[in-house]
Parts: sequence; structure tokens; C-alpha cells
Amino acid sequence: MKAPTSDMSQLQSESIDRLFQVVLGLQSVEECYAFFSDLCTVKELQDMAQRLDAARMLENGENYQTISREIGISTATISRVSRCLNYGSGGYRRAIEKMRTPEEKV
Repeated sequence: MKAPTSDMSQLQSESIDRLFQVVLGLQSVEECYAFFSDLCTVKELQDMAQRLDAARMLENGENYQTISREIGISTATISRVSRCLNYGSGGYRRAIEKMRTPEEKV
């Protein structure tokens, strides 16, 4: 399976494919906590969660200053997330859509 054209396409390998297959196979939040706490540092997990939160807030029309204040990340990081939202491979948008409740999807 080919990765979307992006910076990640340069990293595509059997090893990364295996990692993604493992992630896709996790079936509960508890399994995710167990796997990711072994795989990542606490800071790495917090950084990823903050980026996803920033993407969600950008999609909801929040400005950089509000996002920075509420989440505690730099405007440079928010800018990178915004660039990915607008010009990336669509990963954030698909993830945000999956997070929406049925009422929000209407």
C-alpha cells in the first residue's frame, strides 16, 4: 500500500508499514495506552495530542493566540499544523471527521 505523497512518503518502508498495521489492529483505548506508553515518551504523546487538538480547534475557526493559550503550544507549531490542514495529505481532516459525533456530522 502506497503512502500519500508528502514528507512521509520519503519514510515509507516495510518497518513503518508494520507499525501502522499494528496501530490499526489496536482495539481499545487501553490497548493504545499500553502500546504507545511503551513506544513513545510522555512528551512525544503529549505533543501529538496537542497537534491534533490544535488541528481540531483550527477547523472550528479558533485563532492562533487562543489555541496557544488553551493548549500550551507555540504559534510556530500551530502554523505547521495549519499548513498540514491546508496543504497536507488530508490526515488531520480525516482524523477530525472520525472524531465528530453524529450530530456534528449533520
